[in-house]
Amino acid sequence: MTAEEARTAYETKYNIRFYNWTHAFWEGTKRGELLFHQCKDCGNKMYPARLFCTACMSQNLEWVKSSGKGKIHSHSTTYEYPSPKIEKIVSAPFVIALVDLEEGVRVVTNIVECNPEDVRIGMDVEVVFRDIGEGLTLPWFKPASK
Repeated sequence: MTAEEARTAYETKYNIRFYNWTHAFWEGTKRGELLFHQCKDCGNKMYPARLFCTACMSQNLEWVKSSGKGKIHSHSTTYEYPSPKIEKIVSAPFVIALVDLEEGVRVVTNIVECNPEDVRIGMDVEVVFRDIGEGLTLPWFKPASK
């Protein structure tokens, strides 16, 4: 397999492409770890993972484990039916949010284990992992334990 073939190789689950170079991330979720990429050259942190640094274009990247704690930056509640690609995973209503992790990385995620009406900007949240089948575990967030 050429380098180009390795970079573009993927598998499909739930009609969504999962590129092979993100395998470490998905293995981390199965272990209950939320990982993000950090550039070893400039220190830039990235989520989702990238093939190169978005700040300096270096390919000298490493996986870093997050504490899984953060604050809601913004959110939106969806009351309509989800798209066919994800209807087996979520049901309406569901909350999509931008969460700022303690490490300075912003993630797009779902907020679970609370009423959509209770979600607030600035709310403390923590990661929770959901096995949705087909060997796939998703990192979602819930209100933080006090």
